[in-house]
Amino acid sequence: MRACKYFGTDGIRGKVGGLLITPDFVLKLGFAAGKVLSRCGSREIIIGKDTRISGDMLEAALASGLAAAGLSSSLTGPIPTPGIAYLTRTFRAAAGVVISASHNPFYDNGIKFFSTNGEKLSNEVEDAIECEMDKSLMCVEPASLGRSSHIPDAAWQYIEFCKGTFPAQLTLNTLKIVVDCAHGSTFHIAPNVLEALGATIISIGVTPNGVNINKQCGSTDLCLLQKRVIAENADVGIAYDGDGDRVMMVDHMGYAVDGDQILYLIAREQLRQNLLTGGVVGTLMSNQGLELALNKLRIPFSRAKVGDRHVLEMLNIKGWRIGAENSGHIILLDKTTTGDGIIASLQVLAIMLYSNKSLHDLCGDITLFPQKLVNIPFSGSQNPLDDIHIKLVTAKAKAELQGKGRIMLRTSGTEPLIRIMVEGEDECQVNLISNYISHAVQDVMSSTKTDRDRCKL
Repeated sequence: MRACKYFGTDGIRGKVGGLLITPDFVLKLGFAAGKVLSRCGSREIIIGKDTRISGDMLEAALASGLAAAGLSSSLTGPIPTPGIAYLTRTFRAAAGVVISASHNPFYDNGIKFFSTNGEKLSNEVEDAIECEMDKSLMCVEPASLGRSSHIPDAAWQYIEFCKGTFPAQLTLNTLKIVVDCAHGSTFHIAPNVLEALGATIISIGVTPNGVNINKQCGSTDLCLLQKRVIAENADVGIAYDGDGDRVMMVDHMGYAVDGDQILYLIAREQLRQNLLTGGVVGTLMSNQGLELALNKLRIPFSRAKVGDRHVLEMLNIKGWRIGAENSGHIILLDKTTTGDGIIASLQVLAIMLYSNKSLHDLCGDITLFPQKLVNIPFSGSQNPLDDIHIKLVTAKAKAELQGKGRIMLRTSGTEPLIRIMVEGEDECQVNLISNYISHAVQDVMSSTKTDRDRCKL
C-alpha cells in the first residue's frame, strides 16, 4: 500500500485553512506539479473549479505556482470535473486540474489532476509531485515564466460534448425532468444540455453563492428533489453532486435510484444491444442485490476497492467498459474517460425512451438488499478500527448475519470520517447491527481521547 503524504483516493482534499488547503501549500503544489508535468511536452495546464467561495483564492495560488515552474494556465471558470477531463484531451494539454471537494461541504476544498489523456494521474506521477514538494520553490528564468488566460467558451464546448453522447435519433421532448445541480458546477451546464435535447426542465440548486454547494441538496440529499418531482408530476428527477461527477436519480413516484441501479440499467441495455464488452465493475460497497441481478443476466461482475480510480484501474485490467460506485460515480469508457454524472443520466433517459417505460418500471428487475451507511467524524493519528474491541464486535456481528449479509468498516479517503456499512436480508437486523458497531466505534474513540488528555496532564 502506498504511503502518501498528501494525495488521497481523489487528489488532495481538506478543510480550507487547514494543513493542506492554504494559498501557501497550493502555490508550492502548483510549482511541484509544474516541474513534473513540464516533462510531458505541452506547457499548458487546464484549470477548472466548482462554485466554492475558496475556489478563486486557490485558483490564483495554483496558477502562480505553475507559472513559476514555466507552465501556462488556461482557466475555464466553474465547470464539472469530467468537463476538465474532456477539455484536457481536446486541448492536448500537459494536464488538467480541478479545484473541488466534490460532495463535501463548502468549507472543504481540494485539488485533483488529470493526465493529458483525461484520466486520473498515475500513482507514479503523484509520487513524483510529492517528492518535488520537499524541494525549495525557485522560479524559472523571467523569460520562461508561464502566464494565465481564460477559455471563454469552455462551458459551451463541454455542453456540446455531452449532447453528442445522446442518441441522435432520440429526443427528450416527451419528458418533464426536475434537475438538482447542488448549487455546484453543473448549474449552468446540465439544464442547458437537457433543454437543448428537448426536455421540459424544472431546475433547482442552480443559484450558487459560494457557501451553499451540496447543502441539503444534490446527490447526497435527495429529499428536496423527491418532493419536487412529486409536486411537479415530473417523469424523473436527476441530482448531481458539487463537481458533477456523481449522479443519483428519482423516479416519478419519488423513489431514489442509486449508482448500483443506474449501473444495472446501463449494463442491461448494452447487453440488449449487443454492445456490452465483458462485464462490469463495482466496489466493495456495491449492493449484493446488484450482483444477483447481474448474475441472472449472466453479466460478469467484479468488485474493486472503494474509489472511482480503483474502479477505472480494474476496468483497464479486464478490458471492460462499464463501472460504478453506488454513490453515483458512473464510468462509461465508451463515452468518456472518467465518471460523468451528466453523461450517465443521459444514458438512463435514453433507455427510458427506447423501452417506453418509466424509471420505476425499469428498476423492477433489481432488488437491493437493505443497507445502512453510518459516517462517524474522526480525527487523530490513531485509527480506532485497529482496536481489538472493534474487531471482536465486528466478528460477532458478522456471525449474527450467518453469511446472509456483509459488514464493511473503513476510513474515508475524502473526508475525516469512519464509514460503516451493514447489509443484509432483514432491515431491522441491519439497523440493530449498524447501531451496535457505531456505538462501539464511538466508545473506542472516546476512550482514546480520554487517554490522550490524561497524557497531557
